[in-house]
Amino acid sequence: VQLQASGGGSVQAGGSLRLSCKTSGINFRLHAMAWYRQDPGKQRELVAHITSGHNTNYTDSVKGRFTVSRDNTRNMLYLQMNSLKPEDTAVYYCYTTRAGMSFWGKGTQVTVSS
Repeated sequence: VQLQASGGGSVQAGGSLRLSCKTSGINFRLHAMAWYRQDPGKQRELVAHITSGHNTNYTDSVKGRFTVSRDNTRNMLYLQMNSLKPEDTAVYYCYTTRAGMSFWGKGTQVTVSS
């Protein structure tokens, strides 16, 4: 299983970014997917989750600003991030499980300046 996140960058507060996660090695359409983030010195936290049936949920701090989506035809996961805040600064990771094992992609850095 391979997960590769991309799309991070540096933006000013109020800006937007769209993260993408390219997947391989799984039957993507059958798997729930998630985005996590981690700031140095802090625990990794769940940001957004999407089921195989496209049901979504979000951590409270990003509700109304972030949107997780998936394209099962392209095996791609996305995270649209709007109205970014400095506290959104972190490395963002895509995540899934298969056969009881966890898989993490290499992260992509998001930096939001005030």
